[in-house]
Amino acid sequence: MNALRFFAAPFAALTLSVSASAFAHETAPSEKVTILQDQMLKNAPGKKALMIEVDYEPGQSSIAHKHQGTAMAYVLSGEIISQVKGEKAITYKAGEFWYEPAGSEHLVSKNASATQPAKLLVFMVLAPDEQVLIPLEN
Repeated sequence: MNALRFFAAPFAALTLSVSASAFAHETAPSEKVTILQDQMLKNAPGKKALMIEVDYEPGQSSIAHKHQGTAMAYVLSGEIISQVKGEKAITYKAGEFWYEPAGSEHLVSKNASATQPAKLLVFMVLAPDEQVLIPLEN
């Protein structure tokens, strides 16, 4: 349970800072991030696996960010537009997925629809002291 609190704190801080920023600029609040599982890997010493659900309201997006760990995303419902630095933006539909190597700069991650919600399932592998999400400077 301590690992869950360790992981949740950065997201709570991120949500608070994004929400405050959103209020100041009158934009949509941050996406909802739910940690489904946080587990140390016995076959990969010093690494853990995270399973995260990301819910986007219509028109909602994430801030530009990078992950210190490897990420694999699967669209559970709706459509998500994703763009990693150096690549073109791609719209992924429910049932489609992508991979982001550790350290990738995720410039765009947003709900493609202005009227329907969207949901992602994200699996990550990282060291316990690595950050899940690091906001990029503008």
